Amino acid sequence: MTRRTALVTGGNRGLGLAIARGLAERGLGVVLAARDPDAGEAAAAALRADGHEVRSAQFDVAAAHAARDCAAALVASGVHVDVLVNNAAIEPPGDALGASDDDIRAALETNLLGAWFAARAFVPAMIAAGYGRVVNVTSDFGSFGLGLGGPAPYAVSKAALNAVTVKLAAAIPPGVDVKVNALNPGWVRTRMGGPDATRSPAEGADTVLWLATLPADGPHGGFFQDRAPILW
Repeated sequence: MTRRTALVTGGNRGLGLAIARGLAERGLGVVLAARDPDAGEAAAAALRADGHEVRSAQFDVAAAHAARDCAAALVASGVHVDVLVNNAAIEPPGDALGASDDDIRAALETNLLGAWFAARAFVPAMIAAGYGRVVNVTSDFGSFGLGLGGPAPYAVSKAALNAVTVKLAAAIPPGVDVKVNALNPGWVRTRMGGPDATRSPAEGADTVLWLATLPADGPHGGFFQDRAPILW
């Protein structure tokens, strides 16, 4: 069987890099997408040095048309993306009244629209090929059922991404093996999570890797933590 290829946004460090490594270790080719092309290529080169099939791609998820441009460039180079991991995210501070206009816009552009537009750019080809996996890295802070904790720009953007997950899943034609799911990776020791977080990047990546490699009878349109459903 032809090797499947996964694209991971924000893949050059932290959780994204752990996801990229985990997918490569499972035999997938990986497109490590990063806003900074030099950082992305450095991370990809380190994984290639370990024997993995990894290439970098410049992809600023908050930039207009970036998803379409990245998809077009990959198609032109003969790369078909089978698995999309929407990992790139920011966590600006502030409550619903105190957060700055710029921070609110940045959170929505990166955490919500970046993932949504990436799906719009890559999922149609997955549907046409009859196979695909979309994994949206959200948060328990985006869960109404768990209280919408954390800074308002982040919580609102992740709650909206959960909603997009449901609507994307509903847009997949019946009988097509394309699955769309979201997950909370937990509190992970990254630049965002900080040094006191309770999980390593590899531990945070576990449910991502599970969802990215689901069998045909796996879940679709769900929200998970530690491979188990959690409240929207």
